[in-house]
Amino acid sequence: MAGDRFRYGQWRGGPDPLAPPYDVRGAVDAVGAEVLAGGSLREALRGLLRQGPQPQGRGGLDDLAARARRLRREALRRGDLDGAVTRARALLDQALAAERDELRGRDDDDARFAEAVLDNLPRSTARAVAELTGYRWTSDEARRTYQRILDGLRDDVLGQRFAGLRDAVRASADPAAQQRLAEMMRDLNDLLARHARSEDTTDAFAEFMRRHGAFFPEQPADVDELVDVLARRSAAGERLMRSLSDRQREELADLMRQSLGDRLAGELSALDANLRALRPDLHRGPGERVRGERPLGYGEAAGALGEIAELDELLDQLDQEHPGATLDDVDVDAVARTLGRDAADDVRRLRELERELRRQGWVSRDADGLTLSPKALRRLGGTALRRVFADLTAGPRGQHDLRSAGAAGEVSGGSRPWEYGDEQPLDVVRTLTRAVRRAGSGVPVRLAVEDFEVVETERRASAAVVLCVDLSYSMISQGRWGPMKQTALALAHLMATRFPQDALQIVGFGLEALPLTQLELAAVEPDLRQGTNLQHALRLAARHLRRHPDAEPVVLVVTDGEPTAHLDPDDGEALFHWPPLPETIEATVREVDRLTRYGATLNLFMLGDDPGLRRFVDAVARRSKGRMFTPDLEDLGEYVVSDYLRTRQPRRR
Repeated sequence: MAGDRFRYGQWRGGPDPLAPPYDVRGAVDAVGAEVLAGGSLREALRGLLRQGPQPQGRGGLDDLAARARRLRREALRRGDLDGAVTRARALLDQALAAERDELRGRDDDDARFAEAVLDNLPRSTARAVAELTGYRWTSDEARRTYQRILDGLRDDVLGQRFAGLRDAVRASADPAAQQRLAEMMRDLNDLLARHARSEDTTDAFAEFMRRHGAFFPEQPADVDELVDVLARRSAAGERLMRSLSDRQREELADLMRQSLGDRLAGELSALDANLRALRPDLHRGPGERVRGERPLGYGEAAGALGEIAELDELLDQLDQEHPGATLDDVDVDAVARTLGRDAADDVRRLRELERELRRQGWVSRDADGLTLSPKALRRLGGTALRRVFADLTAGPRGQHDLRSAGAAGEVSGGSRPWEYGDEQPLDVVRTLTRAVRRAGSGVPVRLAVEDFEVVETERRASAAVVLCVDLSYSMISQGRWGPMKQTALALAHLMATRFPQDALQIVGFGLEALPLTQLELAAVEPDLRQGTNLQHALRLAARHLRRHPDAEPVVLVVTDGEPTAHLDPDDGEALFHWPPLPETIEATVREVDRLTRYGATLNLFMLGDDPGLRRFVDAVARRSKGRMFTPDLEDLGEYVVSDYLRTRQPRRR
C-alpha cells in the first residue's frame, strides 16, 4: 500500500531460513579426520548426526534427546496422579458437611435416619458415592456438590478422550447431550470394527466426520489418522491406571463407571478394546512414578502420562539404536509438538544432510548403519597421502610421471591391429593410413573397425604388495592406531591412482589374521583378544603373492610387538602364550623363510622400543635380507610409502 514504511533488521526468529545448507564435503572431511586420528568410522559417522556438523553450530540428535529427557523429568514431577480420587473425596466431604448442617437444624425421625446413613458410609470414596446414588438430599448445596463429583469426572474422562468436547457439546447431565455422545461412540465403534475387518471405509469415514466432526478438531484425513489420535489417548488412560496403586486403581475405576453410566461406560470399553486391537504397540507401556504436590485431575494426569509416552517414543527414534534406523524414522510433527519448531527444523536439516551425503555418493547404508562409500574412501585416502607427503619438497624420491600412469607399458615403436579389449592408445597416423588405402583419398575419411591400429607397448613391471598391520590393543592404547590407518590408506590411494597395475592386499593381524579392504580397514576396531599372530599374517601374504606370480613381491610389516600367537598345525586354531613360545617363533620364521625363497622383499617397521621385539625384527631382517625401520609415529607413513616406491622397482629373481 502506498505510504507504508518498512524497517529491516537482523533475523531473530531462530535459525536463518536462508542460510546455506550443510557443507557436505566438510562433513565428510570431518569424519575422515576422526578416522585418520584413530577414531572409529561408525562412531565418526554416528557422531556427525548426533552432534551435528560443528562449524554451523546447529544441534544434533544428542541435543534434541537431552531436551526431550529434560521435559520427561519435568512431566514426572508435575503432580499427584491420584488427584481425581482426591478431588472426589474433597467434594464428597463438602457435600456431607453441608448435608449434616442442614439435618442438624431439623428435629424429626427422617433427619436422624439420614444422619445415621451418612455416619455409616464406607470409607472408600467410590463406595460412598455409589451408596449415595439414591439418597434424597435435603440440602440443595450438598446435592449440587455431590453432582459435581459425577459430572466433573465424566466430563474429565470424555474430554481427555475427545478433545472436541471442550469446543462442542459438554457431557453433562443433559439427556440430549448424552444421546449425541452415545450415538457418536456407537458409530465410531462400528467404523473401527469395519476398519479392523479390512473393509473399504472411505465413504463411511466421510459420513462419520460429517455427522460427528465437531468432536475431532484435529480433523483426521482418514481412519488411520483417527485411530492414531484416539489410540494414543486411550493408551494414556490405561497407563494412568497402571501407574496407580491397586487401591487407587479400584477407586478410580468405580468412580468412572458411576459417572459415565452403563451406556457410555460400555461404549467406552468397546472403544478401548477396538483401539487396543488396532494399535497394540501403544498399549504396552509400563506405569510411571509421577510425583508432585499438586493433585492432577483425570485429564491432566492422563495428559502428563501421554506426554511421557510420546517423549519415550521420540527418544527411541532419536537414539537410532534399532537395526536399520534412519532419520526418516523420526516423527517431525511429534518433535514440533514436544520440543518446538526450531527442534523440528534441526531434524529436517539433519535429514537433508544425510540424504545429500547419500545422493552425492559419499555414504551408503547397510544393516549396521551409515558407512563410507568408495568415493569417500578415495577422498580419505587422498587426504592421508597428502599428509604423508606434507613435509616433502616437490618431486619427492620415487615420484613418477603421471602421464603414463595406468598405461599398459612403455612404447616399443611398433603397432598392431586393434582387438576387442585392447586398452593401448590408438596409433592415429597408421589408422588413417589404413583407411585411406582401403577407401581412397576422398574427404571425409570414413573409418571402419578393421582400420584401427594401437600402439604396441612392452609389459611394464608390476608389484604385488602386502601391507601387514598390527591390530592388537596395544596399538590403540599407545596412540599408534591413527598413524597405522593413515599409512595404510595413503599407500592404498597411491597405488590405486598412480600404480593401478600393482596389486595391494592389506592384512590385519591380532590373535588371528584377516585380509582387509579399504572400507574394512577404515572401520576396523582393535582386537581386544591377546595375541600377535604374525605367522598367520605372513601366510596370507604368501597366498596373495602366489596369485600374482609375474609381479615384484613386496611385503611390508608394521607392528609394535613380537609374535605371541601362531596357528596350531593340527586344528588350525590360534594359540596364544606370553612370553612367546619357541613354537611360535619357529612357526613365524618358517613363513619368513618361505617368503624369502619366493624372492619377496620383506621390510619391517617397528613401533616402540620393546627389546624382545627389536631382537626378533633385527633377526628376521637379516635372515630375509630385508630391512628394519624404527620410525617415529609421525614419520611412519612417509617411511612405508617411500619404501614401497623404492622396493617396487623390478630386480632379477
